[in-house]
Amino acid sequence: MSSSSLPLGHDHGAHCGCGTVDTHSGASRQAVAVDTDIKERNLKRLRRIEGQVRGLQRMVEEERYCADIMTQLSSVQEALRSVGRELMRNHLKHCATAAIRAEGESADAMYDELIDLMYKNVR
Repeated sequence: MSSSSLPLGHDHGAHCGCGTVDTHSGASRQAVAVDTDIKERNLKRLRRIEGQVRGLQRMVEEERYCADIMTQLSSVQEALRSVGRELMRNHLKHCATAAIRAEGESADAMYDELIDLMYKNVR
């Protein structure tokens, strides 16, 4: 991607695999595209998870039965994995596809990023 084709608001720093720019100044990278329905579903799930985590905190404070806490903890972990799957799907559909189609350095960076994501999330 040439500097003249950078999305508005991006500086001319190093390019990441998905076609966005990482300025090394702490600025966050932006997704190439996000389906608004998926975004809303994920936000709703994350708010629900936030409530579940507050519930876990209360359970620990109240010294509830360990097995009950572990069951609730498992539920939170599965809910987070569900959000992760949706995010990975969006990343593959938009960010990764755009980078791989661009070929060259952009594609190589995306392949590395995808491998890293797979290994980090297989645990």
